[in-house]
Amino acid sequence: MASLLVVDASAQRNRGNDKKDEQKTTTTQTDNRTNHGQQVKQEVQQRNEQRQIQQQQRVIQMQQQNQQRQVEQQQRVLQTQQQNQQRQIMQQQRVIQTQQQNDQRRQVQTQNDQRRRIEQQNQQNQQILQQRQNRDQQTLEQRRRDELNRQNQQQIQNQQRNQNIWQQQNTQQNRDWRSSTGQQYQQYNRQQLEQLRQQRLSQYNQRWSNWQSIESDRQRRLQQERRNSYLQYQQRYWQRLRQDQLRLQQAQYYDNVYNNYRYDRDGQYYYTSQYGAQMLRQAVQNGYEQGFYAGQADRNDRWGYDYQNSYGYEDAAVGYDSYYVSSDDYGYYFRQGFQRGYEDGYYGRNQYGSYSNGKVAILSAIIGTILNIATY
Repeated sequence: MASLLVVDASAQRNRGNDKKDEQKTTTTQTDNRTNHGQQVKQEVQQRNEQRQIQQQQRVIQMQQQNQQRQVEQQQRVLQTQQQNQQRQIMQQQRVIQTQQQNDQRRQVQTQNDQRRRIEQQNQQNQQILQQRQNRDQQTLEQRRRDELNRQNQQQIQNQQRNQNIWQQQNTQQNRDWRSSTGQQYQQYNRQQLEQLRQQRLSQYNQRWSNWQSIESDRQRRLQQERRNSYLQYQQRYWQRLRQDQLRLQQAQYYDNVYNNYRYDRDGQYYYTSQYGAQMLRQAVQNGYEQGFYAGQADRNDRWGYDYQNSYGYEDAAVGYDSYYVSSDDYGYYFRQGFQRGYEDGYYGRNQYGSYSNGKVAILSAIIGTILNIATY
């Protein structure tokens, strides 16, 4: 019996446990169903929320697209406006440029017209001035020719008078010297040489007083005649004259000068010393040199052959020394050399002299022909 009771009690406990298990299972299932429902609800809610988010995103995207389209439309409108404005500006610039070009053409035309009027006026004024200058030049040339003629006549008279005086003095002095001393040659001491030098230097300085005015007149005339080469030669000639003037102020002389040389000029014998003989030879050489350059200058300027109107021929004083010969004798032999040098320079030949390494020299034989001088 006791065993049965124990078995029943155990069976009851088992049933009670089974009921508890069933209740737990039921509760668990209920909870699971509840949880599943909640999960479903949550999933549905999440899906709804996701759809709402997607919908909002689509709305936002559409808004952005609309805004982008509006911005692009505005940009196109602005670009079109800018292009229109640019075309208007370019059109205005073309109009302004065309106006400026027209203004420039009108200005250039006006300036050209003014220049033509000024040139015409200048030409008229130049013609009037040239006519006046020609009249003044003709008057000046006439005055110059008259003055040169007067000076030439005066010079010829002075030369003739000096030649007569010199001839008389030379003949008388030689006669007196030979009769008083019994010697053949005339001798000059320091005092006598100084007196002769003073006389000759005085004559030389009288000519110098007119040289500067003659120089300016001659230079102006050469410029008007456009004789550029001869003007350069003339300027060198003036420079030589200035150097000679300074040299004559410091000239040196010798004692015991004997007139032991004799030369024939125009059928009349003249006497001089060895220094005077050398000076006359140098006069021929200086004349040839100056004549050569004068002829060469006239040839370069395409000027006519005319040595007599060269100032060097008229002046004939370059290289003059006042101690040993008179200016008349020096000028006479200077012109003899000048004429021959001018011919060689003008025609480009070496008939009377030579030209080498920039130096001009007359032939010794020609000097002997021109200046027939020898000791006696």
